[in-house]
Amino acid sequence: MRKYYLDNIRWVTVVIVVIYHVFYMYNSEGVLGGLGKITNLQVQYYDAFQYLVYPWIMPLLFIVSGISAKLSLEQHTNKEFIKSRSLKLLVPSTIGLFFFQFIQGYVSMSLGGGIVGLKEAGVPGPVIYMIMVASGSGVLWYMHLLWIYSLALVLIRKIEKGKLLEAGAKTPIWLLPLFYFPIWGAAQILNTPIVSVYRFAFYFVFFLLGYYIFSNDEVIEKIKKLALPLIALALTLCVTFTVLYFGQNYADKPINRGFLFSLCAYTGSLAMLSGFARFADFSNGFTEWMSRHSFGLYVFHYLGISSVALFLAKPGFVPAPVSYLLSLVAGFVFGYALYEVISRIPFFRWAVLGIKKK
Repeated sequence: MRKYYLDNIRWVTVVIVVIYHVFYMYNSEGVLGGLGKITNLQVQYYDAFQYLVYPWIMPLLFIVSGISAKLSLEQHTNKEFIKSRSLKLLVPSTIGLFFFQFIQGYVSMSLGGGIVGLKEAGVPGPVIYMIMVASGSGVLWYMHLLWIYSLALVLIRKIEKGKLLEAGAKTPIWLLPLFYFPIWGAAQILNTPIVSVYRFAFYFVFFLLGYYIFSNDEVIEKIKKLALPLIALALTLCVTFTVLYFGQNYADKPINRGFLFSLCAYTGSLAMLSGFARFADFSNGFTEWMSRHSFGLYVFHYLGISSVALFLAKPGFVPAPVSYLLSLVAGFVFGYALYEVISRIPFFRWAVLGIKKK
């Protein structure tokens, strides 16, 4: 039977990512990458939303990806699994950069004046294009890591020969809190120094937990019974994290390697996983549509948000509240519309979305 709660976690989390990126684009907390503050407010208290969700949204997606990997490998060989993951993850996040995502690179660089600076410095057009390609990955970093993790998983499976998966199915409740320690330990290593989202060890632990622990129905049944306490605990910890660190860069060291960040990442993920397993394991017309289009929304939403920031908010053509609203709308419109268009264009649907012609 299909695990509908996993589908619902995916699309709900992607919607949260869209909302997060709107606040991120205009944040006043020194988190670099967007346009920055466009209001006259001394303190943008609503930026607290970023602190509440940032620690756990991507760890949760990696847990779900680990669970999905286990479900896929039950039906496919290792070779078929790697082939499908390469098509869906590697092709769009590499080849797709040259044929579409370089546009995101142009917009992102233009927000900081990079394109103008390169032209004034006399940098040749082809070189500028390659820089745009390199800058265009944006949200595709998740796909880069997930592809690497998929390769690593196949290798680990060959070594452990299913013994770890069997042990994972027997995981007792008392052991779950102890998984926090490898998460916190992994947060300290294999972090890229400039692009802080590439946290190879940190997210890999969540991916492996998804595959070996939370892919087992026995474990899910246990945490479902604890859904309400886990939700309450996660809310308490995330609010505490927000209060303690509001106004500081939560996305980089030392905060994103701290004890509380990792605790919020783990408990927030457990709260969502147990809550959806207990209360949202269903499907209807709306959830099915959202599930089918969540990948396109993830891939294209940031282009809509950043385009509004570049062409309307940065020149001051519209007031700040309107910029926020238009960015939110553009995130969904670009996400859904571009997916519908590009998924129908030969070659581009393969290069940009990893959709093979049937």
